[in-house]
Amino acid sequence: MKFIKKYGRTLLCVVMERQVNALRKKHKFKVVAVVGSVGKTSTKLAIASVLSTSMIVRHQEGNYNDRLTVPLVMFGHANPGLFNLFSWFKIILSNQRQIHGNYPYDVVVLELGTDAPGQIAQFEYIKPNLSVITAATPEHMEFFGTVEAVAEEELAAAGFSDMTLVNIDDVPTGSLKNIGEFMSYGTVKNAEYRVELTASNQGIPQQLKIETPARKTYGAEINLLGSQGAKVALGAFSAACEAGMDPAKAAEALSGLQAFSGRMRLLEGIKASTIIDDTYNASPAAVTAALDVLYSFDAPQRIAILGTMNELGETSETAHKDMGSYCDPKKLDLVITIGKEAEKYSAPAAQARGCKVVSFDSPYDAGQYAKEHLKSGAVVLAKGSQNRVFAEESLKSLLANSSDEQKLVRQSEFWLKVKQQQFPKKEGIKS
Repeated sequence: MKFIKKYGRTLLCVVMERQVNALRKKHKFKVVAVVGSVGKTSTKLAIASVLSTSMIVRHQEGNYNDRLTVPLVMFGHANPGLFNLFSWFKIILSNQRQIHGNYPYDVVVLELGTDAPGQIAQFEYIKPNLSVITAATPEHMEFFGTVEAVAEEELAAAGFSDMTLVNIDDVPTGSLKNIGEFMSYGTVKNAEYRVELTASNQGIPQQLKIETPARKTYGAEINLLGSQGAKVALGAFSAACEAGMDPAKAAEALSGLQAFSGRMRLLEGIKASTIIDDTYNASPAAVTAALDVLYSFDAPQRIAILGTMNELGETSETAHKDMGSYCDPKKLDLVITIGKEAEKYSAPAAQARGCKVVSFDSPYDAGQYAKEHLKSGAVVLAKGSQNRVFAEESLKSLLANSSDEQKLVRQSEFWLKVKQQQFPKKEGIKS
């Protein structure tokens, strides 16, 4: 079965990659590819949103970012499952019709993912007109080992792209020496596209000032949180400008951006509380940025629900200790951890700083504890990885409106079954 699955998948990839090549030769449209350790899905969707105000854009809402699913985005298909042979036959026929028929799109916006060295190079055949590198920070460290190796992998997209935009805030400077020419964006002064927050980053909307390489400035208002929200907006603005959109129109279009499920999204909580839902995934840089947003809120109580950061390999102990050490007792009333690594390393580090910390194996128990200790007007941040964490489940008991459960990540029948298997019963407090 493994043999059939491996070679069946490879065969489908080869067939569809050839169809993508044929599509690129037959029709004139641009491809924008988004690559990076963190922020790539939000940036991809923001780019598509901004560009769609002036162009016809094709993209995919979710995470179709591997070798099999990226070609599906080019042709507008959902993934039918590897063994649904009839559906794959229909997809391949539909692709051929699109190649030889009408393809009305001006731009296709893609997300390219990687789990191990060499995977970004698999997408060279796409030949992006523009690649956007959102970050090179610790990810899948059991395979990469060092941040420099992560950067080398993510920046590989520059080698097969006509133009490259790099968020120089979040990519190691030394890694940029070998990628040739590129355009930069970020908050630092030497960024060619630069953003400044012109008002407090507490809540939304945020007021931004954006500077272009021509040193023209544009004001913008966005409904995204914190510095990471500002950088997502800047990435979208920069990519739109490089794709030929008028900067003034691009800046205006930023007001239409909305936070996406599990990515710094504000939800209404019980007792007039505010929930910052950042539960899609977690990495050291993303946790720090999320805590900074929480710290910026003026509230009678601040609670951080922090889950284990998976796939960090040998760096896990240090990364989790750093996460705990970043918890500031002057700005946090309660820290709740979910998962083994967070309990073992983050909790003691946060306690050593003076924070009140409780630990759970189950997100459901973590959410119930938060509910029991929640004060009126509190702000709650939830941040965590997927397997054995699923921090989004901790928020269900805190939501003011049960209908908002559908706004949380991983609420499909498949994912709910996985969670039920991993957390069959309440496991209790561990502090």
